[in-house]
Amino acid sequence: MPGLDPQVAMHKLNILPNAMHVKQQQQRFRPNIMNAIDKEVDKLIESGFVCEEQHLDWVANIVPVTKKNGKIRVCIDFWDLNSACPKDEFLLPITDVMIDNTCGFERMSFMDGYLDYNQIKMFLEDEKHTSFRSPKGVYYYTVMPFGLKNAGATYQRAMGTIFRKHLRKTVECYVDDIAVKSRLRGDHL
Repeated sequence: MPGLDPQVAMHKLNILPNAMHVKQQQQRFRPNIMNAIDKEVDKLIESGFVCEEQHLDWVANIVPVTKKNGKIRVCIDFWDLNSACPKDEFLLPITDVMIDNTCGFERMSFMDGYLDYNQIKMFLEDEKHTSFRSPKGVYYYTVMPFGLKNAGATYQRAMGTIFRKHLRKTVECYVDDIAVKSRLRGDHL
């Protein structure tokens, strides 16, 4: 998957210089959970979202979450890494203002980004810090994973760049939720 041009957006961690590197202790999983994790990690490898890690500074554990449909969602416990990163003070839009901005429009379409965060590359020097341990080995992200502190701000900043000419006129954007609006029904594509 090609993703966004790095000139539009890249995610930088800005780890505090005095932060202690943390390697979380390995966890054990039931065989059925391990199989589900293996499948998800295989998808991440095939898509080019992760690469195998050899030199470990930070290592996070996988947290398997069972979804309503019974499938396993693979999450990464970036708590330690996130604690070492200062908050990006980029202001997200005020939702009430965005809702007010849709008044008077006859037609609206709503979209949700697909693998949204994974469309943004990690800064090369920060990739190794996103390492996680799976039953297959240790991997790091080449793209911005869900769960990193400031990922929402990075994504919102990218959407602001992409839709700059259209924001508040024909597009409202809150992180990965996008509304396209038209004053007249016939103008809506």
